[in-house]
Formats: sequence, structure tokens, C-alpha cells
Amino acid sequence: MLLGLLPGIEVVGAAADGEEAVRLVAEQRPEVVLMDLRMPRCDGVEATRRIRSEFPGTQVVVLTTFEDDDSLFPALRAGARGYLTKDAGGEEIARAIAEVTAGRAGLSPAVQSRVLDAWAAAGPGGPTGREGAGGDGGRRARGELPDGLTAREAEVLALVAEGLSNTEIAARLHVSMATVKTHINNLFAKTGVRDRAQAVGYAYRHGIT
Repeated sequence: MLLGLLPGIEVVGAAADGEEAVRLVAEQRPEVVLMDLRMPRCDGVEATRRIRSEFPGTQVVVLTTFEDDDSLFPALRAGARGYLTKDAGGEEIARAIAEVTAGRAGLSPAVQSRVLDAWAAAGPGGPTGREGAGGDGGRRARGELPDGLTAREAEVLALVAEGLSNTEIAARLHVSMATVKTHINNLFAKTGVRDRAQAVGYAYRHGIT
């Protein structure tokens, strides 16, 4: 309703989840998608990755409640060019849409600050979310993990291989269930596995245990 009131913007569809979003993009070929992150079937990170891969002419602006690093950086790595929180007003949303259609980044001021802080803290090479943090002797360096898995995704995969449930993984890592589900969706997409049984086999084949 808000977008429909903004000048110069035509709303061509609304999707209930990531799978429907990808299908609607294929049908409508919009210039911009406003993407939530926490959705059933296919979350926003995976939907963004698929849209940017299959339909590079469509830009993605994330509009979500979450601005933690575990939400922000996976979305940006998946190809999102904008990132807003749901307290953004119509003017801020319109500005982000204009920025991404012009080939620039449409980030809220708070998100820009977080990105810059992360780059400054990470030093050369930039931020990688959780990966590479801590004194693990380089075992979790990006180049040593298959299929582009991050260190945190590998950690979650190892716990899946141990037989832990999502609830148990969340408790072990001191993160929310939503964060665990996002990591699992991401690692499933990257590794091509379809279920936890295949994930266990993948973990053992690649020594991620």
C-alpha cells in the first residue's frame, strides 16, 4: 500500500515467500524487489542469490526487522544492493529504490555505519561475517572450506553431523533459532544437499566434523 502511493513506482506483484518471489521475478521482470529475510520454504538470502544469478537486471533491496551481522552480510554477499530495516519510512524506501536502479547502494545510515565498522575491524580483505574469527589456527579460512561455506556454516554443519537438532544447535552456539535456520538454508543451497541425511554425508566426505 505504501509503495503504491509513491510517485514513479508501480507495484507489479507481492510474494508470500522466497520461492514465490523468484517465480514472480521470472514472470514480471521488475527492476527492484523489496525482500524480507525470514520466510518459509526459501528465505530471503537464498531468494536474493537466485534472483541476482538468474535475473541480473533485477536489483534487490532487503527490508527486514534484523540488522545483525548474521543477517546483513549474507544478504549483501548474496547480491542485495540495498538494506533497510522495517522502521524505514516511505521517503527512505523510495530513495533506496532510486539508488539501486541507478547502480548505487541503497543502505540505511545505520547499516552503512555497520558495514564501514566491519571493514575497519576486518582490515585487508574486508568483513566475512563470522568466518576467520578467533584463534582456530586457520582451519576455518575461506579457502579451506568447500563450496564457499563460511566458518559459521561449517560449524553448524558439523553440529548437524553430530545429530543435534536446530534447538540444540541454537543453544550450543548461543544464537536464535532463526539464525540457525538461515545458516542451514544457506549451507544446503551452497552444498546442493536436500536434507539433513545428505548434509551428514557431505560433512563426513569433506572432513567437516
